[in-house]
Amino acid sequence: MAAFPGEIVVIEEDGPAMEQAIRYLKRQKVIGFDTETRPTFSPDQHSTGTALLQLSGHSKAYLFRLKKCGLPRKLAAILANPSILKVGAATLDDVRGLQKITRFSPKAFVDLQNIVWEWGIRDKSVKKMTAIILGVKISKAQQLSNWEAENLSASQRLYAATDAWVCREMYLKLQQSEKHPLTEEQLHPERFTDNG
Repeated sequence: MAAFPGEIVVIEEDGPAMEQAIRYLKRQKVIGFDTETRPTFSPDQHSTGTALLQLSGHSKAYLFRLKKCGLPRKLAAILANPSILKVGAATLDDVRGLQKITRFSPKAFVDLQNIVWEWGIRDKSVKKMTAIILGVKISKAQQLSNWEAENLSASQRLYAATDAWVCREMYLKLQQSEKHPLTEEQLHPERFTDNG
């Protein structure tokens, strides 16, 4: 089982820790990106929006508890910075959730689900892509836990940091790998099936 090996910092207010996080993230060329939302288990439960934003560099992962610290302009500025690559999976939905909190123009986002086909990969789930690209397993056990809990558990923190970090690691590994794009037929087998 692979897990984020660096320092995990939880940010709950706009203060010195936030400033430190912004300084670190501004220095990165590539950061892993993910968000978490408190799950809803029945139709009458309404989603309360994005609870957590995870941004990970090589050695540090920052978990921003958006219900407590909001999405300050200086943090949104990282998401709008064209010279910092933000790598995630299904990033469009995550970005839309964040834009409901603070308006910003997303720049330099890389969605792994949109590019892995160039390396011959059809699987789109983070868990499967991680196994194929990095050759490691990651746990998804905390995925449906309460991301709005008063305090995040150690396993929640590790899960959240790992999810962002593996996206960064997968992207960097792909950049060093030779491309073997899927053919049109491999990408869309349903279009090529013989219906008799």
